[in-house]
Amino acid sequence: MAQQELYLVFGGTLADPRVNVFTDPRKADIVGLYPSYDEAFKAWQAKSQQHVDDAYMRYFVAPLHKLINPDDLDAS
Repeated sequence: MAQQELYLVFGGTLADPRVNVFTDPRKADIVGLYPSYDEAFKAWQAKSQQHVDDAYMRYFVAPLHKLINPDDLDAS
């Protein structure tokens, strides 16, 4: 069976815009789960654009399928 791709888009307020450390991870904005990178990228882009004037707000795309199947990390 082929591996399912799964991407998480999330973001939040950073303590310092030069490092990726959230001020309060419990208040992270979970945008959603997406079955393809293209869909996740579009969601990331839309959320990031909403906060373009706030240097402390940052959004990320995390490839969850690579965390679910850590053996696949060596292949990428």
